[in-house]
Amino acid sequence: MTESAQDGEYDEWLDSIESGEGYYLECSNGHGWLPPRRVCPRCHDQDLSAVDLPESGEIASHTTITVPTPQFEDDAPYVTAIADFGPVSVTGLVRDVDPDDVAIGDVVGLDVGERVTTGDRAVVFRPR
Repeated sequence: MTESAQDGEYDEWLDSIESGEGYYLECSNGHGWLPPRRVCPRCHDQDLSAVDLPESGEIASHTTITVPTPQFEDDAPYVTAIADFGPVSVTGLVRDVDPDDVAIGDVVGLDVGERVTTGDRAVVFRPR
């Protein structure tokens, strides 16, 4: 993996996923959000607690990119998806499955991989 500058709390969150300790933030009213957050955007509660992410999520939406920007040309074709993990939605890249076989409702696990073109770390979904 290519060494790059840390991106604060986002990289800390990616580190937590890599170590099998992925989490989301939940306010005292039960609203869930991905870090970084200091305040619940829904109710403005500042009492946020880390809660373990579920081990699997479900693809809610996806698209296959076949003509990418030059920044991601070596990654194509690739699938970007939104998957629901309990009360939070996570955006990531679907890996280890043919792009034509990705479907809404597919059960996926959360992982960290890297983009082929840039070597940057990225949220990755893999079939369960």
